Amino acid sequence: MAGSGQKIRVDTGMGTIWFIGWLFTIAYVKLTFWPAVLGLIIWPYYLGVAVR
Repeated sequence: MAGSGQKIRVDTGMGTIWFIGWLFTIAYVKLTFWPAVLGLIIWPYYLGVAVR
């Protein structure tokens, strides 16, 4: 309820680290749009292929 004096707390947690890793992977591997979308789900695979 508005005006009840309660504060809203947003916990970013591991989501922030995951998102930073995803953005790093896109930049490091120079992915185009569709592989980047696919990398949203399986970004560790792309990072492993690039490092290998």
